[in-house]
Amino acid sequence: MVDVADPTLSVRRQGKLLGLSRSSIYYQAVPESALNLHLMRLIDEQYLRTPFYGWRKMVAYLRRLGYAINGKRVRRLMCLMGIQAIYPRRSSSSPGQGHKRYPYLLRNLPITHVNQVWSADITYVPMLRGFMYLAAVIDWHSRYVLAWQLSNTLDGIFCLDALRQALSKGRPKIFNTDQGAQFTADAFTSCLLAANIQVSMDGRGRALDNVFCERLWRSVKYENIYLNQYDTVRELQTGLCVYFDFYNHERPHQSLNYRTPAEEHFVL
Repeated sequence: MVDVADPTLSVRRQGKLLGLSRSSIYYQAVPESALNLHLMRLIDEQYLRTPFYGWRKMVAYLRRLGYAINGKRVRRLMCLMGIQAIYPRRSSSSPGQGHKRYPYLLRNLPITHVNQVWSADITYVPMLRGFMYLAAVIDWHSRYVLAWQLSNTLDGIFCLDALRQALSKGRPKIFNTDQGAQFTADAFTSCLLAANIQVSMDGRGRALDNVFCERLWRSVKYENIYLNQYDTVRELQTGLCVYFDFYNHERPHQSLNYRTPAEEHFVL
């Protein structure tokens, strides 16, 4: 939003109008080292195979590969990636301070039709020289990806954008997420409540509540991300556009009797 070449407004004035200090405008974040990016890629691949691995087992895995790495670095990288071991525990993802938690509504609920339950989740996406985060909204019955958005941070704005994009295509009865700060934020839940949608959040010890999203991430990464090694965000955006169109309209699902998500979602 800041144009340093603007002939009418100085950088200082533009920063003041945006509520930014001049130093923050010129600040450039220090990127992760090539080694850390490589380790994050290895962690991501192993996490898809063994999502129950915490940082201790991940340290052991990386050391077996020959990397002299300590737990502090692995914990930091896993936190940066937004991943943690999936297993029954006393608490789920941490909501933001002051954010409201909602009850889990899907216990013993049979999923029988489209737009009965939608879900949203976030995953880490490795690139050739960096990484992004991907959020998606999926229909539980049809596996149809209703919306997706990319972001270079884990703030909640891109999740809210994905939600609004999905709601432009329909309304579910129940919307389920984990208790991450992006989904417990008032802006996100208020958008659901305003549309008369019941909010459901993963309960304690429920390790597989978001299994449909986890399966989606596995497909996206093994069938697209890892094969293409995207170098720029524009390339990644274009590649995901192509893949999600393929996923929705051409890729048959065994659980859908080899129909595509689009055929199931729109009863073609």
